[in-house]
Amino acid sequence: MANTDPNLGLTYGWTLGESGWGSAMDANLKRLGATVGLSVKDRDLTTPPPSPANGDRYIVPAAATGAWAGKTNQIAVRIDGAWEYNPPRVGWLCYVEDEAKLSVFKPTGWSAGIAI
Repeated sequence: MANTDPNLGLTYGWTLGESGWGSAMDANLKRLGATVGLSVKDRDLTTPPPSPANGDRYIVPAAATGAWAGKTNQIAVRIDGAWEYNPPRVGWLCYVEDEAKLSVFKPTGWSAGIAI
């Protein structure tokens, strides 16, 4: 039986020889791809961009609409033509490309960030 990592939410703990591939491993790899070396294009768009490329990532702001509604503070990443969402954990760092700032996720949300 697999367990869930408390930091990234990855599945682990299969017994030797047990098949961990399939949907669980796919979910692990997608989550790693979306969150490791985290950089987002923008964090103040309230509607998803009309033509995102696969791999594009955004921080979803409050009052977002459309596919992003109800996903405040989450990392929206475009994978295989669809949006997937990753709730951040306290301490995550993210480079916000359009602001050239490094932001950290705190219990109160994403920080204003520092210019780098």
